[in-house]
Amino acid sequence: MTATDPQLSRTALDVAPLLLGTVLTVKRFGVRVAVRITEVEAYEGDQDPGSHGFRGRTARNASLFGPPGTLYCYFTYGMHHCANIVCGTEGRASAVLLRGGEIIAGEDTARARRRNPARVRDLANGPAKLAQALGLSLDCDGWKIATGHPAVAGDAQNAGTPDGATLSPLPAVAPAGVRTGPRVGVAGPGGSADYPWRFWLDGEDSVSVYRPAQPRKRRKSAGGAPGTD
Repeated sequence: MTATDPQLSRTALDVAPLLLGTVLTVKRFGVRVAVRITEVEAYEGDQDPGSHGFRGRTARNASLFGPPGTLYCYFTYGMHHCANIVCGTEGRASAVLLRGGEIIAGEDTARARRRNPARVRDLANGPAKLAQALGLSLDCDGWKIATGHPAVAGDAQNAGTPDGATLSPLPAVAPAGVRTGPRVGVAGPGGSADYPWRFWLDGEDSVSVYRPAQPRKRRKSAGGAPGTD
């Protein structure tokens, strides 16, 4: 295992397609689960209205401004966690959201965390599913991701290592079969066709279903003034 992959010092748009096909292994409470990443989205900080960092640093998104290789986890909709790999330059809030992947080790643990879905493809085919299968939560926010060749078939030789995350080395060029399109569920300018910053591997079952953002419906408040749901 080595320090953080220097490739992560590139922009999110550069890093996102290189992450496809890499393996992220997470050890939590002594148990490992590994996912081969098949779908991601790039977010570019203050240059990107869809980014959590667009309006600057807060207590909630502080890890997003950390050095490349930092894990940024957040809680959304009052029920889901999602995970990002920070890249680029420290302080810039450039990051890649992990949207989908294929569980290649620790399937029993992933199934238990995901309440045993019937199909393997459903274990991590969405950002919240992927984070849940890996056991990622706000407790993991700010973790530093090491680079190496993680064990994916047995854990005995790693029994004494601490909990954490390991990413397999990024390739020099993106794998074949990379597709791009608009990001999922991002409303406003950041979700438009001007931001085709979602990347996925063509033909993979673990890629999530694309759903465009739905504008929030306006309603009238009790006093008759417009409001939002």
